[in-house]
Amino acid sequence: MANEYADLSVLKASLGLEDDDDTRDVLLAAALASASRSIDTATGRRFWLDGVASARTYNPSGRSVCGDDGERLLIDDAGVAPTLVETGAAGSWTAVTGYETGPDNALARGRPIVSLLQGTASWGRGPTRVRVTAQWGWPAVPDEIVQATVIQASRLFKRKDSPEGVTGSAEWGVVRLSRRDPDVWALIEHFVLPGFG
Repeated sequence: MANEYADLSVLKASLGLEDDDDTRDVLLAAALASASRSIDTATGRRFWLDGVASARTYNPSGRSVCGDDGERLLIDDAGVAPTLVETGAAGSWTAVTGYETGPDNALARGRPIVSLLQGTASWGRGPTRVRVTAQWGWPAVPDEIVQATVIQASRLFKRKDSPEGVTGSAEWGVVRLSRRDPDVWALIEHFVLPGFG
């Protein structure tokens, strides 16, 4: 998939491996990919940015929140402002203008756009759908996600030495590995979408 959240060289450095030692690269790359996808699964979102814009369609029923400032449509993470927003149904679409993206200053803070606000109009109900064309994902991978990926990939790489989930040393004896790394969880928990984790 090639959307890993950390570089192979960073993972090698964290494990104390020489950068020019490529004897374990296949295992390390697999650990990076698995760690990245497990973070996606745990958070309910992905942190890479699509290379090109694509359209996604939303049903406003159940995805709209009304407030004093208007009606807000909740969308998937968009790492770039939408290039086109339309409403319609059954192949007949009308462009929407005058909406605002939210939260305010999201892209400037390195966060995705997650909502579109209509100040005076409604996003519609019944058969009406909203089609949004954007580059989906995050504008940049957050530092916490990079670090969590390195920790989790290191753990997965070392797992080959503890196939039953048990590791040991002469000093501590036998130790059972925990299901969830507390440091990884501390780094990613504030990125978890409600209803995930």
